[in-house]
Amino acid sequence: MVADWRDSAPPPTGVIMSEPSQELRTAVWNVNVIEDGTHEDGVRQSQLILEQYKLCVEMADRLSARRGLTNSFFLTLNLAMVSVIASLAPAVARESRVFVLLIALVITCGECFVWFCALRSYRLVNKAKYAVIEVLEEKLPARAYSKGEWHAFVRSGHHGRYFRLTSVEQTMPLLFGLGYVALFAYFVF
Repeated sequence: MVADWRDSAPPPTGVIMSEPSQELRTAVWNVNVIEDGTHEDGVRQSQLILEQYKLCVEMADRLSARRGLTNSFFLTLNLAMVSVIASLAPAVARESRVFVLLIALVITCGECFVWFCALRSYRLVNKAKYAVIEVLEEKLPARAYSKGEWHAFVRSGHHGRYFRLTSVEQTMPLLFGLGYVALFAYFVF
């Protein structure tokens, strides 16, 4: 029997892996499933669990793809904003229209805040989806997704260099926001 990754090494830096709560387990499972592993209509419970598991993994994957599209959208928008600000700001600053630059700063920082919040929402929804997937895997023959991958990752020796992707992603709106403040300060002062 392969030991849980928690038994072999500490979790990778920044990774919070916790066991699903009993409350989550209770919320996931229906009460109309008979103890012998069959559903009331006679369909094998394991087949139903496998189909629901496939659906949950697919939905988690789609959510990750949407997160990638959201990042592409906001990154493109920010790069366009930087280009416009860099080309127009010197002329606006020379004409002493600081108010226009201040409005641009508020809009761009607001957009960065929306981007940050969207990424945070994706992270929280994904975390919930993966918790449900882990509960479903408890009833499957293997826990390849929730336990196996992490065990292999930790044993690879690379876990010390691991940064959660959502943490890295969330630095981008912050960096752009700080960049906008720096551009504003540069052109105004």
